[in-house]
Amino acid sequence: MTKIVPVGTIACGADPLFLISGPCVVEEESVMLRTAEKLQEVSERLKVPVIYKSSFTKDNRSSVDFYQGPGLEEGLKMLARIKKDFGFPILTDIHYPGQAKAIAEVCDVIQIPAYLCMQTTLVTETAKTGAVVNIKHGQFLAPENMINPAKKCESVGNSKIILTERGYTFGYNDLVVDPRAFYHLRKTGYPLVFDITHSIRKYGIPSADPKGGNRDVMPTIARAGVAAGVDGVFIETHPDPSKALCDAASQLCVYDLEEFLKPLLDLHAVEVAYRHQPVNA
Repeated sequence: MTKIVPVGTIACGADPLFLISGPCVVEEESVMLRTAEKLQEVSERLKVPVIYKSSFTKDNRSSVDFYQGPGLEEGLKMLARIKKDFGFPILTDIHYPGQAKAIAEVCDVIQIPAYLCMQTTLVTETAKTGAVVNIKHGQFLAPENMINPAKKCESVGNSKIILTERGYTFGYNDLVVDPRAFYHLRKTGYPLVFDITHSIRKYGIPSADPKGGNRDVMPTIARAGVAAGVDGVFIETHPDPSKALCDAASQLCVYDLEEFLKPLLDLHAVEVAYRHQPVNA
């Protein structure tokens, strides 16, 4: 039985498929607001609950010359405006334990980056805020081992946990999504999200290079994850991905999001109906 984790008015882990979406990193005001406006439109039309996601800092860029974001203070200010103007719950990344308190004052969900999911102090200080904690599955961990960072949150009294799958390191500079991971992560009992756009990144290639992401496989892996029974999908979106300041090759154009989601919602409805069949049916 999946735990229900409330995020604002969204019951993560209940039957409706929810969406985590927004620009990879906080950019200029027009980009952030245009994305929010379209996400609100899609949410209302398709009845999809949305958690707005954007990072105030991307601290794992492959070069110091690449855009990292506006930083904690300015980034949170922009995210607070999105929350106030559009009513979305907000998700952002944390990188250092000392950021936890400030983030929790604005954001409903604090995300532990995949590379940092085993950092005990980071995880426990984040959990102590009482915010929902979204733990990204490290590319280096077997899926059943993700119960360990979840238990670190529980050790300080926070069981408001979401787990997010985002592919495995396979050879050099490549990620592969293993459908078995959804099964093992589901057994933890926590709501499960599939990060589709990060799963198509090609490491070692700058994200602005068209070869830095394999968008062609997005529909295929998205359907695989939804059919496997995930509770939510994570899709970074941007009004013009080719001009995005981070992950330009893997973000989905926000104006294409509605059509991308429609078959996933249909498939999710079938999966839910199958899940709720009587055992002896």
